[in-house]
Amino acid sequence: MLIGEVAQRSGVSTRMLRHYESLGLVRPEGRNESGYREYSDENIRRIFHIESLRSLGLSLREVARALDEPGFAPAALVDDLVRRTRERIAAETELLTRLRRIDAAEPVGWTDVLRTVRLLHELASASPGTRQRAALSAAEDRPVPAEALVEAVLGEPDPHVAGALRWALARSGPDAPALLAEALHAPSALVRERVVRALAELPHTAADAPLRRALTDPAPGVRGPAALALAARGVTDAAPELLAMVAEGRSDTDAADALGALAHDPVTAGRIATGLVDRLAHDAAAPPVRLRLTQALADIPGAAASAALAALAQDRDRAVALTAAHVLRLREGA
Repeated sequence: MLIGEVAQRSGVSTRMLRHYESLGLVRPEGRNESGYREYSDENIRRIFHIESLRSLGLSLREVARALDEPGFAPAALVDDLVRRTRERIAAETELLTRLRRIDAAEPVGWTDVLRTVRLLHELASASPGTRQRAALSAAEDRPVPAEALVEAVLGEPDPHVAGALRWALARSGPDAPALLAEALHAPSALVRERVVRALAELPHTAADAPLRRALTDPAPGVRGPAALALAARGVTDAAPELLAMVAEGRSDTDAADALGALAHDPVTAGRIATGLVDRLAHDAAAPPVRLRLTQALADIPGAAASAALAALAQDRDRAVALTAAHVLRLREGA
């Protein structure tokens, strides 16, 4: 079979077949009457073997080794190919992500493209100062896409940089709540806590739903900030977690203040007072818990809170009794 026919049947160009021959990968030995080289059936099989190995990502040198070295073991080479392929996929994925983010920034010219590329590069810098400057500049007229800011804020260990990133994210547009909500499924409690802190600073009402969902998170460090954020928005669903925070001593002062802010109407005030009284009954053996609950009752208006304070003024623990009595006097004076 002549080279033209081999090229037609194998799909390998005549130029590449000659290149294979120059490298010694294929050696057609026969010649026809006109002196043209002929490829044998063995040559054809070898060409298909070469193409099969090349399809796996092997270089021509590696193909030669695989075909010609006696006892060649493919395992190590396949492991190396797996590693190289993963690296290539990671690099291509990173490039695709960067291109998508540049496209999301809606550049109107190359100046915008270069600015976005620069900011994305600076957000990934090893220098906290550079990352912080990039975050602050990302909130200018043409911001970095919210997706890039979300990724940055969820991986940021420096609290100052994280604050700047949250500030930029709050100004990035309406996509931020949904992007952050997706990250509430992250296996890391630290990442989920960062999600909640970022959601808390968003002005969008769309952040309320994921914050409510965070109230059921298994990690107290996620539930607590979510409850405080919701309370600041006037969402009474946060009350049960705030009550738990007071009883357990988790940011109890902030939680008590939040409960006081939620108790703006008699119905809500009554429910909060009932929750505090229930906690008192549940944790009656622990004076520090009763003291924290007593202090929380101080900011809850209404008869139910006053009745609970009157009972606590007779508490067997002196600190609890004195605190309750002092609060009652203040309420009576008011």
